[in-house]
Amino acid sequence: MFFALSKIFWLIAEPLTFLLILLCIGVALQFTRRARLGRRWTAATTLALAVLLLTPLSAALLLPLENRFPAPPADLAPPTGIIVLGGALQQRKSESRGQVIFSEDGARLIAGLELARRYPQARLIYSGGSGDLLDQSSAETVGARKFWLALGGPADRMSFESRSRNTWENALFTRDLLQPKPGETWLLVTSAWHMPRSMGIFRRLGFDVIAYPVAYRTFGDARDWSWFASASDRIPMLDLSVREWIGLLAYRLTGKTGALFPAP
Repeated sequence: MFFALSKIFWLIAEPLTFLLILLCIGVALQFTRRARLGRRWTAATTLALAVLLLTPLSAALLLPLENRFPAPPADLAPPTGIIVLGGALQQRKSESRGQVIFSEDGARLIAGLELARRYPQARLIYSGGSGDLLDQSSAETVGARKFWLALGGPADRMSFESRSRNTWENALFTRDLLQPKPGETWLLVTSAWHMPRSMGIFRRLGFDVIAYPVAYRTFGDARDWSWFASASDRIPMLDLSVREWIGLLAYRLTGKTGALFPAP
């Protein structure tokens, strides 16, 4: 049952793959007694694909996520610590190639180190185990530690949480590790598109943090609404935004956030 549901979720969260499967079904129907239905099915699916690939729909879905939490002011008081959420590395490729290989969200790691240098008294925490539910042998913290130390990161101020497999566990295990006290200030570093759900989870767990969004995928100006953008740019943004909106809904329905779309 779980396997079947996970496959359904995967299809919904991969809109391009989902529509391509529907297109194949439509084409196949045209060679059966349902040819008329197949032609209509194919036409409708082709139109949907055109909307996804040739319009700024991907930006329209992603911009509200990335703009929800603005960056804190430059004159922010020195924080107690900086929490960096996992997802910045391709850990298996890193292990295979013997070097740190970033994901598209690698700016999380870089921003964490930059903030640690800006605030020399603050603790620096990386939270990220393995995102693979079946294989927990490859924790992302291994690569994060290696990268930070190679660039002169403050070893005496660094801590790592390596058990988490998702954002809920990031927040839960980090809270348990740090035991935050009233009056302390903690910065939360993660990708801008991921910030609303992350903030909602930390709030649900009673851990008050300040959003520090990084790794933007959109421009934040008129260029996002261009009709001449490459489909190769739109496809990753579309998949990412659909998955995150589904994630926000799922976390709200399961009580892991207190709002569908957490706000500042």
